[in-house]
Amino acid sequence: RLLYLLQQETSSTELRTECAVVLGSLAMGTENNVKSLLDCHIIPALLQGLLSPDLKFIEACLRCLRTIFISPVTPEDLLYTDATVISHLMALLSRSRYTQEYICQIFSHCCKGPDHQTMLFNHGAVQNIAHLLVSTSYKVRMQALKCFSVLAFENPQVSMTLVNVSVDGELLPQIFVKMLQRDKPIEMQLTSAKCLTSMCRAGAIRTDDSCIVLKTLPCLVRMCSKERLLEERVEGAETLAYLIETDVELQRIASITDHLIVMLADYFKYPSSVSAITDIKRLDHDLKHAHELRQAAFKLYASLGANDEDIRKKIIETENMMDRIVNGLSESSIKVRLAAVRCLHSLSRSVQQLRTSFQDHAVWKPLMKVLQNAPNEILVVASSTLCNLLLEFSPSKEPILESGAIELLCSLTQSENLALRVNGIWALMNMAFQAEQKIKSDILRGLSTEQLFQLLSDSDVNVLMKTLGLLRNLLSTRPHIDHIMSTHGKQIMQAVTLILEGEHNIEVKEQTLCILANIADGTTAKELIMTNDDILQKIKYYMSHSNAKLQLAAMFCISNLIWNEEEGSQERQDKLRDMGIVDILHKLSQSSDPNLCDK
Repeated sequence: RLLYLLQQETSSTELRTECAVVLGSLAMGTENNVKSLLDCHIIPALLQGLLSPDLKFIEACLRCLRTIFISPVTPEDLLYTDATVISHLMALLSRSRYTQEYICQIFSHCCKGPDHQTMLFNHGAVQNIAHLLVSTSYKVRMQALKCFSVLAFENPQVSMTLVNVSVDGELLPQIFVKMLQRDKPIEMQLTSAKCLTSMCRAGAIRTDDSCIVLKTLPCLVRMCSKERLLEERVEGAETLAYLIETDVELQRIASITDHLIVMLADYFKYPSSVSAITDIKRLDHDLKHAHELRQAAFKLYASLGANDEDIRKKIIETENMMDRIVNGLSESSIKVRLAAVRCLHSLSRSVQQLRTSFQDHAVWKPLMKVLQNAPNEILVVASSTLCNLLLEFSPSKEPILESGAIELLCSLTQSENLALRVNGIWALMNMAFQAEQKIKSDILRGLSTEQLFQLLSDSDVNVLMKTLGLLRNLLSTRPHIDHIMSTHGKQIMQAVTLILEGEHNIEVKEQTLCILANIADGTTAKELIMTNDDILQKIKYYMSHSNAKLQLAAMFCISNLIWNEEEGSQERQDKLRDMGIVDILHKLSQSSDPNLCDK
């Protein structure tokens, strides 16, 4: 009934305005209220109302639209179904401080992802909203700022534009920096820090710019302190993690600002001990945010420890850190699990920690459990971590093997997901490095020849390189080379031929020639090369190649075939001499490249 009255042209403007106000009040109720309003097609009715000449009515419609759009049950796309709506809203921005506040709030809630950002950007959002940052109304300034923080997030196009926009002769980054100051409300400090963070990550502001190092970073660290509300601490830590994620210098600065590493340990202490909580509401609030706090702390620790060995050491020495990560790996919340795995991955880049803390806490156990049936985003990070735990100097290598890792990794190499294929084969490559023969045979059996060929013909060069690396590690030390070539020789030689004939880059061909050189080092395996004229011709061809790396690799093959003290060396030398190899060597000994000349 209310909607009917709202839409009647014959109703007086006062009546239509009151209807919009009452509908807005209803929308402030439960999510079910909002759902039933949406089912009655309230949004088209209110958008239609925006075409009225009466400002009070327009404001009432916008206020109601704002309330509906900030509800989690409202699909954002409803704002974008008709492109004229966005341009009309842009035009209404100049009408009053209320239209400014509500429209900016609608935009900041409905801007989810690059398509929405582009749509708003193309309709002039930046130019239309910029001057609102200096409005006399705090609410308008705040909503405009929120708009920029969602428009610029992970969006280089918007970020690059913002840097050069000025309002009343002042550039936007300078305006944002003013809004960061300690005397401003926390919400404003946090949101402007987010804007500057997005601009920095997009490359619009340099990471060593003073507005990042001296203003944004310290402001975000302040947000992590005990004085702040739990929500603010979550947002502060997540934004800071994003700001410093890829920059070593910012990681170092953050790690020594306000004892941040110790400060984050407090994020794990919620809900506080039950005896101290008399207030049941507070307990409920703490419980709700406990997951988010742990997730944020893990994310920030992961960013802090991404590159610097000393920082990793500090993180691991923080109270009960390894136990917290291990617990995080088995939490019910998938977001906390993902953040814990990320944190573990970051710390697993440290040789020192792999040998000590990781060993003391048997981290591999919960990690293997996480790998059992996790969603892809967790699998990718967990399998990367496993790659590090399988490096030959890591004491976790043995127990991981005993817990069925080979089977698990072989199955990853068959994944549709590229990152998982790369990690699966990479981990197998690390596992095969200086491994005993049984492990190597298990890997070959687990992979199967078909799968090996599949990986060698993978369209991604990373997968191909890691597979060649695996082959090279499998074919090391003589008894192993002879053993593997006696069972898989024919297929391996086929694969080598295939790659040397294909259209591949220098690195791939070099890796393949190195595999041939390893085969040439075997006792019985040599014969597989000597009896294969096609391969011998290829080695000869690469000796005269224009690339010195390939020439060197081809010469390794030759030198491994001709050692005087090995049985049958005379016949091999004669055959190679007849092929004209000696003439090529004479020519290469005159080379200007000292390495080639020497070899």
